[in-house]
Amino acid sequence: MSLRINDTAPDFTADTTDGPISFHDWVGDGYAVLFSHPKDFTPVCTTELGMMAGMTDQFAQRDAKIIGISVDPVEDHNRWKSDIQALTGNAVTYPMIGDPEMKVAKLYGMMPAEETKVEGRTPADNQTVRTVFIVGPDKKVKLNLTYPMTTGRNFDEILRALDSIRLTAQHQVATPAGWQQGDDVIVTAAVSDEDAEARFGGFDKKLPYLRTTKQPG
Repeated sequence: MSLRINDTAPDFTADTTDGPISFHDWVGDGYAVLFSHPKDFTPVCTTELGMMAGMTDQFAQRDAKIIGISVDPVEDHNRWKSDIQALTGNAVTYPMIGDPEMKVAKLYGMMPAEETKVEGRTPADNQTVRTVFIVGPDKKVKLNLTYPMTTGRNFDEILRALDSIRLTAQHQVATPAGWQQGDDVIVTAAVSDEDAEARFGGFDKKLPYLRTTKQPG
């Protein structure tokens, strides 16, 4: 069963490169970015984990933790770290979940529940394990985005989406297409014209249903 936006992210316990975790406890009161990859020691994923390692501070500034997962054991993750650093120059300091029995992958709808093959799995066997989940402090899924195995992910977009998710959780606004930090935002229909005037100092009405205002601080 696939997860939808605002579903509760399933809790689980697992071994990681930082030791055992209970996922909901690990997420804590902030946000978490759970990103999966089909197989250790694969080229596209090596570049991705290295890029995320270089962006750890940017996510931390947004009160967001990073955690990776593949259907490989923790021992393989630890061996892979040196390749990632050699290629990208970034050391992986975030935890990586070992999921060789595919329990978490199935729990999050990335693998069929009836899948039983464990030994000798190839990247092609695991190609659906390519989803990024953003989980909020309420442990709800705020975003899930799945890429094909041959297309490297754009983590700047994940960061941009996280900025929007955090902003819109704090204020009754939405963000338009291509929005970046500091751009105008949209006042949602839940806010009356009078309330919008009081809260946001007014707005522009480009269409009867489109009310734009400066990004609230």
